[in-house]
Amino acid sequence: MLDNVLIKREVYASEEHEMMQQMIQDFINNEIAPQMDQWEKEGMVSREIWKRAGDLGLLCIDMPEAYGGSGLDFSYAALFMEELGRKGISGPGFSLHSDIVAPYILKYGTEAQKKKYLPIMATGEIITAIGMTEPNCGSDLQALRTTAVDKGDHYLVNGQKTFITNGYMCDMAIVAVKTNTGTSSEGVSLLIMESAWDGFEKGVPFKKIGMKAQDTCELFFDNVKVPKENLLGEEGMGFKIMMTELARERLSVAVSAIGGAKGAIENTIEYTSTRTAFKSPIAGFQNTQFKLAESATQLQLHQAFVDRCVMLLAKHQLTAESASMAKYSASDMHGKVVDECLQLFGGYGYMWEYPIARMYADNRVARIYAGSNEIMKILIARGMFKELFKEMKNKAKQKLQKIE
Repeated sequence: MLDNVLIKREVYASEEHEMMQQMIQDFINNEIAPQMDQWEKEGMVSREIWKRAGDLGLLCIDMPEAYGGSGLDFSYAALFMEELGRKGISGPGFSLHSDIVAPYILKYGTEAQKKKYLPIMATGEIITAIGMTEPNCGSDLQALRTTAVDKGDHYLVNGQKTFITNGYMCDMAIVAVKTNTGTSSEGVSLLIMESAWDGFEKGVPFKKIGMKAQDTCELFFDNVKVPKENLLGEEGMGFKIMMTELARERLSVAVSAIGGAKGAIENTIEYTSTRTAFKSPIAGFQNTQFKLAESATQLQLHQAFVDRCVMLLAKHQLTAESASMAKYSASDMHGKVVDECLQLFGGYGYMWEYPIARMYADNRVARIYAGSNEIMKILIARGMFKELFKEMKNKAKQKLQKIE
């Protein structure tokens, strides 16, 4: 019924997309959804579901076939994210593994690193994470305290990371560290670290408001020896790499928000069409119709923009500012739509057995992770006033030179 009022989408219009969508829906309905209750009790998904996703070619979808990927463009990866969001599936951290970690290695890794890690990431043999956030720095990635001391043929890493998606199950993580601390060449670098190494410890999975099947924990590093060949990219270039690649992560949040909003509206249309009050279907009340009409309109507007961003990313043309716009706006929209939909369920909307309750709890964090929505607005504004900020910086530098 919802599709009757939404414009046909160009981004997923090919026959190949339709075939992929059907396979994804079957995978979710038959193999993921039936296990959600058990995974929520355990606080994590099974390793088997990762391997099954790998068998189906749903991990690292747009990675070249030479490294084990499916060799498709980003739109197919986005389709998988959206369908997971549509069904309210928040447990498996497939997107972080395939759409954040894998691209880092593919773009900045050495040939040896690519051959070692990417093929087994595509099959689901290993699960990966990325360690950026620390307890005291949040979104301020330049304030990292985890250090990597150069010991000749290896780095010695000490520190702590928090809120790490896939953290408890991870076999490997890309970790942001400070190198050459206290010197003129101090900077942020990225290291590929394996969880089996001595000194690499994992905290107990967090008890979260939502996303209960998603393992999220702290990572601790106590004199972990990291071989020099596990440096990702150049030393001191980590912050620049992260800023470049975060656009994809932020668009991924937006894509999931589109799927989540669509799923919430579809669930609510179905519920209000069968649930009665005062001897009439709830869907027959004008308030219900208005609320769902408003929600569908917001979905359509955001869907059009996010679809455009997906197409731009597939062509490697998406700007950081557009990705930030998509992330903050779509996640805000998603939260408002789910809240309106839950209200239409009445008391049942507050019951965990109803998908709308899970959606309500799960989607809240989208306005926080991948950079809070407040940070997104700062990034957008910086793009708008780039020349002004550049001029202000130059003036400050000239004043400092005069003082010296």
